Amino acid sequence: MNKLIYTLILLFFLNSCLLKDKSILWKNNKTELESKQNIKKIYSEEKKIISEFNKDLNLGLNNIQINKRVINNNNNYGFQEYSGELSKLNSYKFSKLKQISNFNFKPIFLEDGIIFFDKKGSIIRYNTKGKILWKKNHYTKAEKKLQPKLSFVLDKENLLITDDISKYYSINLNSGELNWMKNNTYPFNSEVKKNKDKIYVIDYKNILRCFEIIDGSECWNVQTEDSFTLSDKKYSLIVSNKMVVFNNSIGDITAVNTETGLIIWQLPTQSTNIIYETYNFKNSEIVLDGNSIFFSNNRNEFYSVDLKTGTINWINKINSTITPLIIANLIFTVSDEGYLYVIEKNKGNIIRINDLLINYKEKIRKNLKPIGFVIGNYKLYLTNSNGDIVVVDLNFGSVEDTKKIGNSLISKPFIYNNSLFVVRNGSIVKYN
Repeated sequence: MNKLIYTLILLFFLNSCLLKDKSILWKNNKTELESKQNIKKIYSEEKKIISEFNKDLNLGLNNIQINKRVINNNNNYGFQEYSGELSKLNSYKFSKLKQISNFNFKPIFLEDGIIFFDKKGSIIRYNTKGKILWKKNHYTKAEKKLQPKLSFVLDKENLLITDDISKYYSINLNSGELNWMKNNTYPFNSEVKKNKDKIYVIDYKNILRCFEIIDGSECWNVQTEDSFTLSDKKYSLIVSNKMVVFNNSIGDITAVNTETGLIIWQLPTQSTNIIYETYNFKNSEIVLDGNSIFFSNNRNEFYSVDLKTGTINWINKINSTITPLIIANLIFTVSDEGYLYVIEKNKGNIIRINDLLINYKEKIRKNLKPIGFVIGNYKLYLTNSNGDIVVVDLNFGSVEDTKKIGNSLISKPFIYNNSLFVVRNGSIVKYN
């Protein structure tokens, strides 16, 4: 009996000790969890303090050669011919697109009209007055519900199309009738470029693919490093001298032989941590001028890279996801904060900075984002996320005018045949 009592007492004390130990363990775990609240972020955007620099410097631009090319495999549009007053001429209407966060879609401009698409993926050809010449849809009922977004490139009397639901196809330019249609493994997320009898396009898995124009058969593909998230920014590519150069969602720049698909060089611009955070990372389009390519990103980096070797010529601290434009020995870009930078092309030195959003109140400005710009006849035309277009004197960098052309979501401006075009949700507006 005494042994039983002693045993029960012993078990009671042991249980008390275990409960005490558990409480100590819980306190230790809780302390450890609390100490981990200060987790270091892989990427946190630094607050950038920007001010104007040499803002009154006159660039003295004159006798600049005008670029009249509508399709440019180098993304180098530079100085274009436009001397209008932003008076609305007419519009090309289509059903509004849904589930979009930006308007990075480019129409096809023709001598006698425009080609674009609507919310169900119907391709529409308009004449110069906005009248529909033909409207064709080559998707099934189920595919129409996915609301495909299209990218175009011209090939003589044919139009090549890629989309974000994994299809690519060719139609006749004059009738809209289907030549051929094929499926890719993954949706496409880039510009599409044509060179001779082939097209080049990048899909969401960071794979560059080459297709034959005649029948859509795949010539080759190049897999680059994949990421764990999808980017909402289209990838960019250029084609020059038997070489296609492209970027991907993690900041790699890769040069590939156009015929064989063999990698010539590759330049990683970000650390390996970028694989986990690509949704926050954005590049500008790649632009080729001479033997150098230029691009920037939202991590305060503007690059000049040698086309042949992939070596870095220079890097400057400019925060921009907008496509730069190059005129003579000068690069023009607009930062995500709304500042116009003028940079020496060869050395990368910043020679002037102008605030293009200076006329906006701070409350409005903090939610404002530049979309893109063009340069026409010594003026710069910048579209903003609030539907405004800002007109800037290029020589002096001074803001001449600000006009409302949309309620909110609009594209960057395009210049064709001395007219300026802006895509709004539901119409493409033409200005004289």
